[in-house]
Amino acid sequence: MPSEAHGPRLRDPLSWEREAWGRGLFHVAGVDEAGRGPLAGPVVAAAVVLEPGAIVEGAGDSKRIPTHRREALAREIRHVARSVGVGAASVREIDALNILEATTLAMRRALAALDPPPELVVVDGRPVRGLGWDHEAVTGGDGLVHCIGCASIIAKVCRDRLMRQLASRYPAYGWARNAGYGTAEHLEALRRFGPSPHHRLSFAGVQLDLGLGG
Repeated sequence: MPSEAHGPRLRDPLSWEREAWGRGLFHVAGVDEAGRGPLAGPVVAAAVVLEPGAIVEGAGDSKRIPTHRREALAREIRHVARSVGVGAASVREIDALNILEATTLAMRRALAALDPPPELVVVDGRPVRGLGWDHEAVTGGDGLVHCIGCASIIAKVCRDRLMRQLASRYPAYGWARNAGYGTAEHLEALRRFGPSPHHRLSFAGVQLDLGLGG
């Protein structure tokens, strides 16, 4: 059954993994997502299984790491990891399901892409209802559990690349700079040009700029 853990930051980045390895569980998958809050673009999840003992120096909460450093860390993670899986849920799925359900769907797809399947799954934050895998949840996990921190970086880098690709087709919204978040530049473009096919029409920020909010 899912469980939730809390605790102070750990000096050894592999403390959590070492405990699992000590129980004979060597395929431990850390899972995290990127893109729950933006007004446009997919939500992306990543799952990372590290080789026992592998440490990627500097890996952690992707939001605290500069873009150029995240790109370098993502390359290193893929080089040393036993397996990396990435999954996404589209804007259409987000609008049809809601962002929480779509995030869970992206996580399930990321886990399904792992080879071999994980023996243990650990997620950032709270337990994920409907994940389909027995898992543990760690509050602040992207800074406490090394494989979650690595997953956070992979998810963020993959999503930012997708948004830069979309920005080349829809340059007015500034997605190469704002990754779909509701910056002043993005909101002004929404008011001027309306939503693109990649905007989340169910999100309040988009609805307000369409004049449909309360």
